[in-house]
Amino acid sequence: MHARLFFKLIMLVLFSFVSCKKEGEAKEEPVKLTPSNLVINATVSTDGSGKVSFSAKADNASFYRFEFGNGEIFDEPSGVVNYRYTDAGTKSYTVTVTANSSSGLSISAKKEISVTVDYSKVVPIWSDDFNTNNGVPDPSKWVYDIGTGSNGWGNAELQYYTDRSQNVTVEGGVLKIKAQRESFSGSSWTSTRLKSLGKFAFTYGTVIARAKMPVGIGTWPAIWMLGADFPTIGWPNCGEIDIAEHVGKEKDKIFSALHYPGRNGGNAVTASKIISNATTEFHEYKLDWNASVIKFSVDGVVYHTVTNSGSIPFNKDFFFLLNLAIGGNFGGPVDPSLNNAVFEIDYIRVYK
Repeated sequence: MHARLFFKLIMLVLFSFVSCKKEGEAKEEPVKLTPSNLVINATVSTDGSGKVSFSAKADNASFYRFEFGNGEIFDEPSGVVNYRYTDAGTKSYTVTVTANSSSGLSISAKKEISVTVDYSKVVPIWSDDFNTNNGVPDPSKWVYDIGTGSNGWGNAELQYYTDRSQNVTVEGGVLKIKAQRESFSGSSWTSTRLKSLGKFAFTYGTVIARAKMPVGIGTWPAIWMLGADFPTIGWPNCGEIDIAEHVGKEKDKIFSALHYPGRNGGNAVTASKIISNATTEFHEYKLDWNASVIKFSVDGVVYHTVTNSGSIPFNKDFFFLLNLAIGGNFGGPVDPSLNNAVFEIDYIRVYK
């Protein structure tokens, strides 16, 4: 064989051997970093607000997950979180922090804290205690829906809403919405629906309303909220939060609900709670609302919890509505002997 050809064949074999070896070699795995030295600090406010400042730090951590000991969870890359507990009284919580690395590895640590929430010491960002303008609701805070709306406000309700003193007054520090059986503009009942649209709206917080429900089969009072974009996008796209609803046919049952596209009307996300003396005593109805969770309570007892997310319309401004409806799809048939009913609200307050 010609020497030059033989040399070329030898080089080709060697090159193929080297290439195969490189292709067959295992690639180096990236180093997986494990977080370490996790330290948690918590500064608890002493002003009764329930606020706690958390900071977590760990080596090789890319983000931190905080579990606050009350069912709420929050992820934060910086490891610094300002959180507010909302359950009244002094309570202990076990806070769990998990430090996670970019490799998917993690370590966790716990911290015990004691937090005091005293709403009497916290100034609300907005409130109406109905202690001024005796006779009428404060016009700087409330406007009225007037009339019957579409199809009885969409629920086949019987009342005509007015702003008359016969249907709404402030007496002795209490808002009283009064439904009356009477012939008025084609309707067989009158009542009132107040709303804070254009006056006040907010995103996230704690709402506490103290109220006494009306007596009578066929009554349907509600303390509720609609997305402030309701005038432009309509319902249910705007979202609806029912803080407390009641129907006279189930006099000691309180309802809460979320309505939004796909889960509205009879398919809403609902829950209920039986309480004592709903129509004879005042009770506190509370909403706790943030980007992670929406919770409903009566007299400090949570009975309905819904996970919040960007896929549902509860991460924007909402406004209040207070009303007393008669009959309708939820209120049901009205007792023929019922001629009037009163829905009483002592106060409504919003805390941030």
